[in-house]
Amino acid sequence: MEVDVDDDLLQAPSDQEYPVLERQPSYYNPLDTFICAKGELKHYQQQYADIYFLRLAKLKPAVEAIAHEEWKDFEIAGEKVHRIDRVLDVRQGELSWVAGTVYMEMPLKPNILDDISKDHWISAPPPREKFLSPTGQDQIMLEDESGRLRLIGTPLRLSILVTGCIIAVMGTENANGDFEVVDLKVPDLPRQPQRWERDEGSAILSSSASKKRKSDAAEKRIQGGKVAIVSGLRISSDRGDTMTLDLLMEYLLGEACGPADQAEVSKISRLIIAGNSLAEGTPLAVREEEKKASKRYGYDSSAYNHAPTTHLDNFLATLLPSLPITLIPGETDPANVSMPQQPLHPAMLPRSRNYCATPGSSELGWFDSVTNPWEGDVDGWRMMGTGGQPIDDVFKYVEGDDRLEMMESLLRWRCGAPTAPDTLWSYPFQDRDPFVIEECPHVYFVGNQPRYETMVIDGPAGQTVRLICVPVFKDTGEVVLLDTDTLESDIVRFNVYEDKS
Repeated sequence: MEVDVDDDLLQAPSDQEYPVLERQPSYYNPLDTFICAKGELKHYQQQYADIYFLRLAKLKPAVEAIAHEEWKDFEIAGEKVHRIDRVLDVRQGELSWVAGTVYMEMPLKPNILDDISKDHWISAPPPREKFLSPTGQDQIMLEDESGRLRLIGTPLRLSILVTGCIIAVMGTENANGDFEVVDLKVPDLPRQPQRWERDEGSAILSSSASKKRKSDAAEKRIQGGKVAIVSGLRISSDRGDTMTLDLLMEYLLGEACGPADQAEVSKISRLIIAGNSLAEGTPLAVREEEKKASKRYGYDSSAYNHAPTTHLDNFLATLLPSLPITLIPGETDPANVSMPQQPLHPAMLPRSRNYCATPGSSELGWFDSVTNPWEGDVDGWRMMGTGGQPIDDVFKYVEGDDRLEMMESLLRWRCGAPTAPDTLWSYPFQDRDPFVIEECPHVYFVGNQPRYETMVIDGPAGQTVRLICVPVFKDTGEVVLLDTDTLESDIVRFNVYEDKS
């Protein structure tokens, strides 16, 4: 029996040449600002109060310079304002200004004595969303090494203030011993480095061979790159929740789109994961006799669920041959709880760690597990980002839910985590406060926020900062794309159809 075959189905191999897309190179230069000491050098015997003294000593000169410039000729009813060195030197009826650290006296803030008494409760109360007192019992204090002074006045209600920020206040003490504030100042944005400043500076100081390599790389810099930022993957042991994650992976690899979109995806030079890559751990249910038999090396191996970590490792290892990745830990990730969180140990990601830098090498790997907070230079721009805990903690101190305003306040306070260590757990540093912002970033992003938001703020010396709230990918399916030429940002959304009938 003969079968007619269409000639169109039988053709010789085509000679047509198709364009080959190459991934945009990533110019990456991270900083180790938040790396803590290791081994015997890391201990918790010192006092936490030293962080506040270090912060005040670092930021007080900056805020005093701004206050002096603004108030040097200020007077009320013929009385000229004068500077006071310590808060306890304020005198009743004298118009003066003083700088110090804000302390919020809030009855609803967590109390260590309450935490200890929880052991005797039948069930602990749910955590509070806000620390604000509904009866108006909250008080604002200004403190330094000499003591505390209670602040009152309208400017306080018009400003965002939390424990740990450094401010200067002008006013006078009343008969009750309270300081009535007329105006207040913050340190404002610090100096902002120029684009490529750090890369070009290191090239000048390097050896001739290294200098030549960096000079050649500078000449080959390609414009039009993008950086993808995502947070809140929240990978769990449930295999049914990976559909949106697979779509993200195929998009970043250029497998889920046409030629035009593939050309755009090829411009993505780096993926930054801003916290909460794994969902909160839920131990496996086991029988009591199995638990007794399987417990070794201080943990219950039968209750340990390795599936979420394995899924994350597979996701990263699939992307890494094509795309460099920066991994920032978050609140639900297996890292230390206190800020700054240290990098996830590469031993937890056996496939992805093959792309890490070789220990002791100066060359950077394609997979960089970093701290939270983190800062570094990407395509010449200074970037700073967190997994969201500092902003989430500031949210508990203030009214409303304007996350961008909170982010702006943190930058103008020059402190990346002002509420640490009061209500945000932190390592007790003694020689420096790493949360003090030394140089103003060009991009400040915060992960695991309720929704995507962005804005640009300006500083007094011409600084310009792009603020980005990165939403939870597990809830929204959104990933942020940042254009490294214009610092404009946009989102790509992934949806999975669900039949609810």
